[in-house]
Amino acid sequence: MGIFNSIAGLLAGGESLVLATIVSRSGSAPRAVGSRMVVLQNAAIVGTIGGGILEARVQQLAKEVFGHGQSVLKKYVLNAQDASQIGMVCGGAVQVLVQFIDASRPSNLELYREIVAAIEGRKRASLISELPAGDGVPEPTRQFLARSDGSAVGEQDHQTVQALSSQAGVGQPELVSCQGKQYLVESLCQEGTVYIFGAGHISQQLAPLTNLVGFRTVVLDDRQEFANPERFPTAEEVIVLDSFEQALAGLEMHADSYLVLVTRGHAHDNIVLRQALGSKAGYIGMIGSRRKRDAVYAALEREGFSRLEFARVFSPIGLAIGAETPEEIAVSIVAELIQVRAEKNR
Repeated sequence: MGIFNSIAGLLAGGESLVLATIVSRSGSAPRAVGSRMVVLQNAAIVGTIGGGILEARVQQLAKEVFGHGQSVLKKYVLNAQDASQIGMVCGGAVQVLVQFIDASRPSNLELYREIVAAIEGRKRASLISELPAGDGVPEPTRQFLARSDGSAVGEQDHQTVQALSSQAGVGQPELVSCQGKQYLVESLCQEGTVYIFGAGHISQQLAPLTNLVGFRTVVLDDRQEFANPERFPTAEEVIVLDSFEQALAGLEMHADSYLVLVTRGHAHDNIVLRQALGSKAGYIGMIGSRRKRDAVYAALEREGFSRLEFARVFSPIGLAIGAETPEEIAVSIVAELIQVRAEKNR
């Protein structure tokens, strides 16, 4: 959301820019497909696509893009030394779409204002970016916004809009081929962020499901051997905490934040719940039996929390479907998350 607001603001102020978007990755690249960075004419940047040598190379390419005013699709292969500079365990490759966005064209400002409006209004819509055919070859490209009602903002024919929109899910951005061209199709529907506290067996089963149904997924734990991208490849972000005492530090909590407490013990759940109750999160769920829940509540009551505050907590977490295994428990939790989200969207 922040990057799109920044783009709309720059265009409204008459400032052209270059937008770099990761469209594919392999290996242990630190940023996901759809990550964006704006490069200004003075070489200043907004956002990040991973830092270090990768961003430096894209900034260099941006100078060329400002010069010819077209777009370039560029693949960057990072060796072990390059990778270490941006936090990658080993080498990998990323493909980056580097676009010139001209402030003198009113249609660009209209498009990004509509993108911001769709996100703010929680309207189902897809941002579709046409990709150049060759690696490193400057070409004019098009972007457009496809709404769920079949309408579109931007230069594209109705048949292509319909074909690409039908392939846009609510999960991760996807590369889609249509009529001999390739497109990056990204759902802009803001389905909420799930913060999973604890990186154990249940979390491993839960994270792929929350991602599958459209939640942005963040996993947090104080054990690096558990909280890492190898164990959670579908998570948008994996955070290693210094301790659960500051579990919510630096996290933006709002009505579309869903907190799932599945740590390795009552004590840690207690610590995280204490912080969660003081947040603006729209959903707080805590795993455990009713006996465990009551013990945690009693401990927090002695600290001054009231029973009224506990009323917002879903515990035992998940829909009552008789779940026993980690896989079944994950299904019950994600079903409850879907239910709560649906009620919010009515």
